[in-house]
Amino acid sequence: MRTALKSLLAVTVAGLFAAAPASAQFTNNVIKLGVLSDMSSLYTDLAGAGSVVATKMAIADSGIEKRGIKVEVVEADHQNKPDVGSAIARRWFDAEGVDAIVDVPNSGVALAVSAIAKEKNKVLLASGPGSSDLTGKACNANTVHFTYDTWMLANGTGTAITKAGGSSWFFITANYAFGQALERDTTAAVEKAGGKVLGDVKVPINNQDFSSFLLQAQASKAKVIGLANAGGDTINSIKQASEFGIVKGGQSLAGLLVFITDVHSLGLQTAQGLTFTTTFYWDMNDKTREFSKRFAPQDKGIHPTMVHAGVYAVVLHYLKAVEALKSDADGAKVVAEMKKMPTDDPLFGKGSIREDGRGIHPAYLVKVKTPAESKAPWDYYSVVATIPGDEAFRPLKDGGCSLVK
Repeated sequence: MRTALKSLLAVTVAGLFAAAPASAQFTNNVIKLGVLSDMSSLYTDLAGAGSVVATKMAIADSGIEKRGIKVEVVEADHQNKPDVGSAIARRWFDAEGVDAIVDVPNSGVALAVSAIAKEKNKVLLASGPGSSDLTGKACNANTVHFTYDTWMLANGTGTAITKAGGSSWFFITANYAFGQALERDTTAAVEKAGGKVLGDVKVPINNQDFSSFLLQAQASKAKVIGLANAGGDTINSIKQASEFGIVKGGQSLAGLLVFITDVHSLGLQTAQGLTFTTTFYWDMNDKTREFSKRFAPQDKGIHPTMVHAGVYAVVLHYLKAVEALKSDADGAKVVAEMKKMPTDDPLFGKGSIREDGRGIHPAYLVKVKTPAESKAPWDYYSVVATIPGDEAFRPLKDGGCSLVK
């Protein structure tokens, strides 16, 4: 009897240890993700609370918690200020046990947080920022840049519009890291396609009045006015350009970064005909529609932007990597594992994380439908062309990333 009891106890104890070896090897016995986003300003609809929703959906869909591994999510507003974002990142990493920071829709903030992630050997999973410098001169072994970047936007939209006859450009540019990188990369794409840039004007972020900047663009006589901005700035500049009658006067607008939330805010009457590049559209296929049907009720009815989709996909991939390693302690090792494993998710399909941290997947050139073409709420895009992943993003050799051998 005593021998049988000892055997039973031995089996029970062994079973307990077998059921939870992975969680015991995670920092503080939990994987902790910090969603750092714009919760209150011009990028809040395209990222913001929706990025928190997408993170939580990725955790649930991964099934990781059913396997005994606890995952926690915290959130904060970086207010589009690098100093605020940096302070939050340091507090999260140093005092609150955060293993990875997610989203960060502001390139200035993201570049600062990326450097801190490297310093602390944690992870940045960037979906919201656009600057291609994150996988170029500012790359590091602790950052993954997943959804889009300024090189992709420039070469998708800038090349297509220039080849279609938009041979001269004038830029209205958000005056911080993202806008500057987008103008730089689009200028290179336009000139490569045989066009020329006649000038630009730099505009403070979160600007309400674009009248003087639009008048400068109008006076340039450029065929294309390139909007190197995003979110509320894109919405305001397009609305005011419409009021000025700029398109009726023969010039065209190129929204270099346009989100479905921008189109929704503008309305199809104003936004119709806009051509731009994206990496995700909710109505692409059954899987994207299913995700969007679950997502929208959790985010005020907003259909997911490519930033939301990118948050979901990159968090899924991060969780696969830490589960495979059975540890989240070494950020650089986690990112190395993410690069080793092919990406495969319902929203972007099969792809990879490149040596420089760049997520590789297809991009799409889309055109906004007319009101008559739209058959349902949020039915806004027609896909004009699919750009394969190996063509959509900057060649590895051209980025200047120190990780590339």
